Amino acid sequence: MIPVVSAPTERAVNLADVARLAGVSPATASRALGGHPHVAAATRERVLRIADELSYVVSPDASRLAGGRTGRVAALVPHLSRWYFAALVDGLAGALRAAGLDLLLHPVGDADDRVEYFRRLPARRAVDAIVTVAFPVDDAERERLEGLDVTVVAVGGQVGSHPFVTIDDEAAGRQAVDHLIHLGHSRIAMIETLDPEQRGDQPAGRRLAYERALADAGHPLDPDLDCTVEWGGEEGADAMARLLGLRHPPTAVYAHSDEVALGAVRTLRRAGLRIPADVSVIGIDDDPLAALTDLTTVHQPVREQGTLAGHMVATALSGSDPGPGIVLPTRLVVRGSTAPPRGLR
Repeated sequence: MIPVVSAPTERAVNLADVARLAGVSPATASRALGGHPHVAAATRERVLRIADELSYVVSPDASRLAGGRTGRVAALVPHLSRWYFAALVDGLAGALRAAGLDLLLHPVGDADDRVEYFRRLPARRAVDAIVTVAFPVDDAERERLEGLDVTVVAVGGQVGSHPFVTIDDEAAGRQAVDHLIHLGHSRIAMIETLDPEQRGDQPAGRRLAYERALADAGHPLDPDLDCTVEWGGEEGADAMARLLGLRHPPTAVYAHSDEVALGAVRTLRRAGLRIPADVSVIGIDDDPLAALTDLTTVHQPVREQGTLAGHMVATALSGSDPGPGIVLPTRLVVRGSTAPPRGLR
């Protein structure tokens, strides 16, 4: 039986405290916290639980005394299977590899996994930096990150005042909607996508672009043309079906991502409608499938964002200033899915 020992008070918790309360040696506690394979599962779980209860964070000074920096960077990624996230990680991994740093991937897409990850975060100070990959971080999660005293970089979004690499979502959306307006469309539908698994303030730039572009052109906002769905091609297809059921369907559709736009294209084709002769469709991102399907879209440099984020991490770990952040430009890519409405041709 492990004796009940009260937690230390009025001083910083150290590894010896965790080891004592877990009933193991400091060396075993260190191996358990570092994910060493030769530690019994029950022992590792006990050490992690005690560390979490004490909000124990491995001291950076102790880590250096034990042999310098870890040389590891953690990337928090919500969706590894999607092209956008995979491309960001690919660029990040390449830049870190060139700097002699190892990348550890931590999937945080599932809501329960995300809660558990951030709950145990103080016990995971086994990296030199953390990169958040395109997901919103709420205030509580940001505080947990900042409590680790490690470098934090955001890619595909922003986290507080930490360095970041991203695009201007409103500017990208304006390029898409303005293109449809310049072609002569006034009845433009929007298919907005939200990720229900991600808490925090999700980016609203692509919605603002739609609302402001129509207002600037003098076109009224029609709530019937405003669809909000979960991310995915099937969801885009369903949204397009609802739009076609309107008494006055749209002549053009602006989707927040290419995958959703391609779902809309499928529904239009199954309905016997021609693209762009009957309905124009535009997306954002320039997914590789956009070129293959001749989809007009707004290109964003996804892999380059990951690469620049990796350079920021390496710069910060070298003791230099990585700068506050970088906003990369986007550009309209006109293909065969957009054209003037029938009355103007």
